[in-house]
Amino acid sequence: DVDIAKKIAKAVRFSSGGMRYVKGAGFLVRGLAQVSMNLTDFEQTPIHRVFELVKREASRYGVQPISSEIVGLIPKKALEQAAEWFLQVENFDSSLILENRLAAVMGGKMAVGGLRAGVEPFIEQLAAPTAAPGGGSAAAASAAMGAGLATMVASMSRGKKAYAAYERELSDAIARMSQVREELKAAIDLDAESFNTVMKAYKQAKDAPDGESLIKAALKQATNVPLSVAQRAREVMTVAELLGPITNPNMKSDLTTAVALGRAALEGALANVEINLESIKDQGFVADTRHKAEALRT
Repeated sequence: DVDIAKKIAKAVRFSSGGMRYVKGAGFLVRGLAQVSMNLTDFEQTPIHRVFELVKREASRYGVQPISSEIVGLIPKKALEQAAEWFLQVENFDSSLILENRLAAVMGGKMAVGGLRAGVEPFIEQLAAPTAAPGGGSAAAASAAMGAGLATMVASMSRGKKAYAAYERELSDAIARMSQVREELKAAIDLDAESFNTVMKAYKQAKDAPDGESLIKAALKQATNVPLSVAQRAREVMTVAELLGPITNPNMKSDLTTAVALGRAALEGALANVEINLESIKDQGFVADTRHKAEALRT
């Protein structure tokens, strides 16, 4: 009965008071009543949740869906979410899917040889007798790992019935930590590059008429990079602490680690800020930067 499909669509779509990010209408397709839907943000409103609501609404009218179909293309992650929900897989992670793991290895996103192989080159670069990468890059990496842990914990609680009341907070945390994580990963290289730029500026200053300006600009950039890392690290700590009461308590140790990594990154980054400020003659810049740094410590 297409009228039932229209009633279900009305109950499901957001414009009629239903679920956010869902558009829907009822049609007669190939002789069968169909609830046709368009999900505009599957991460905020997952497919499985919409499908379950359609089933519940249908049962009110004494009917049940006999099949579903996908029109056009669908993100792989959306299907992974549905599989996790309907199979009730514990501690599901997309890297457990064989094709995903192979794609990661082939694309260079995951090292062959396990997790150690992925981080070992960076650790060995830190250990090498060269000034860069150094503490600034290590601080950025530490904060990025903290953001990764916070994202993991929030992701593994979002969509679970026990934490349905915190869906918005969890989604916001995932979105923000994902962005912060990318910024921090970029800062790993930026910090090393800014140090090299300072060294280059000192060499060029010997023969350049604007040598002092070159050094000044390079030092300020070398200061702003770790200051930004410190700001992101503080944010990682804040989000990880906020996630504690609204996520699975069995993952408390992961959040504790995230906070600790953020704190280590904060201290390391601010130490790099301070050592650069000692060489900067612009007292206005120095005072403003120290004020920002002090605010992050409290």
